[in-house]
Amino acid sequence: MTTFNPSTLQESRSLIRERSSVESPGCVLKWRQKQLLVLQSPQQTPPHLPPLTNEQWLIDCLNHSPIRLVRIDPGVGETGLRFWANACKRSGKMLYLRLPNTSRLPNRVSVSWGCKRLLDLSLASLMLLLLSPLMVAIAVLIKLHTPGPIMFQQWRVGQRGKLFKVFKFRTMTVNAEREHHQVMAGQVSTNLHKREDDPRITSLGKWLRKYSLDELPQLFNVLRGEMSLVGPRPWAIYDAVRVRPDRLQRLNALPGITGAWQIESRSHLLDIDTVNDRDLEYLRNWSLTEDLKILLRTVPKVLSGFGAC
Repeated sequence: MTTFNPSTLQESRSLIRERSSVESPGCVLKWRQKQLLVLQSPQQTPPHLPPLTNEQWLIDCLNHSPIRLVRIDPGVGETGLRFWANACKRSGKMLYLRLPNTSRLPNRVSVSWGCKRLLDLSLASLMLLLLSPLMVAIAVLIKLHTPGPIMFQQWRVGQRGKLFKVFKFRTMTVNAEREHHQVMAGQVSTNLHKREDDPRITSLGKWLRKYSLDELPQLFNVLRGEMSLVGPRPWAIYDAVRVRPDRLQRLNALPGITGAWQIESRSHLLDIDTVNDRDLEYLRNWSLTEDLKILLRTVPKVLSGFGAC
């Protein structure tokens, strides 16, 4: 691991001022006005910066730069995306996946889309008000049942590829993320990373997941504009990096708490390509009426514990 010092940081800042692009192992950095592009680098490209293994060093660079947002190539991989996401969050910079444009998404400036946002704000606020006693009870149960935090936060891909932290009640053991790839090692490579017999899930967590109670804190994500009540599944980083290039446009969509995949298949359909195709079909045919139908169909599915995992 490379050790960084003030002189190294000063040299890197000089490179930023003097070059339109700089390269480092695994990625190429390019500056365009107030944006930083982080692109996948060919293996044979010689580096001009030290390896990006020190998060604080990157945070210092971002803090002292005029960059407002960062766009990153999904090809840098899961570890690289998480590294940049954490650094951007701590330095107050927005991070977006670099995705192809698409004409398949609903028109975000239309009257119908404005009504969707109004519906999200109204229903999410009402649900938080009505369900707050239940949410407090769940928080107390989690605190009494297992040691560790009540809430769980995880990087997800949002509208236009913006990375954000999703809120959920914790249903797994502490530090379960560190064991993720070990637990999912036997999964089919083209499937979502979900297991019905996941050993990290607590007994209380199984019950919360069965009735989707762990997802109630996502109502705060809806109020923040990061999610909608209805929309495609918000991909975790480890699933997003496995989306095929011809389906990356799907990651531009505003994700939802519930959606077509959730009420039709949920944990019974795990093939990434098939789920993406279903989401694209929903987006191509989107309407406010269809969203209302999905919301109404979600209630009996949740109460029955349909497809829980």
